[in-house]
Amino acid sequence: MNEYLINYPQLQSLRRRVGGFLLSFVCWLMWAYLLIPLVALGDWFLGGRRMTDEMRWFGGDKSLLELLQIYVATLLVLAVLWMSWVLLNRIRKPTQLMSSFKAYSDVDLCKFYSVEVDQLQKSRQSHWVGVYFDGQGRIIRLETDSHS
Repeated sequence: MNEYLINYPQLQSLRRRVGGFLLSFVCWLMWAYLLIPLVALGDWFLGGRRMTDEMRWFGGDKSLLELLQIYVATLLVLAVLWMSWVLLNRIRKPTQLMSSFKAYSDVDLCKFYSVEVDQLQKSRQSHWVGVYFDGQGRIIRLETDSHS
């Protein structure tokens, strides 16, 4: 099913597409935030004078240590926010699945998926079932094994 959504992204909701874009954007910003100081530090190790001049201008190694403390604190805040988000989603997940515990009749399932009742019964008795979709995500054909 995941491959299907990747091949047909138009079937994803607008909320999911915007959320995915925003998450990607934030991750790229964090990546850039992590790399820029490392590039500047690498330049300094390779003999670049810009880092040395900036260190002298802003107060030497004492200010560098203060900046590193701010940098580490920022990374810790980002890690805590990320872990909080993960834990929140882990806690919320069971409440989102409560609707899956409802019992639906075969007629309701057939009506929702536009499948005949005999196709549903044949699919339940088969060892494998091939499900074919159209471009809009609707089931167009069920194919079952011939051993049933």
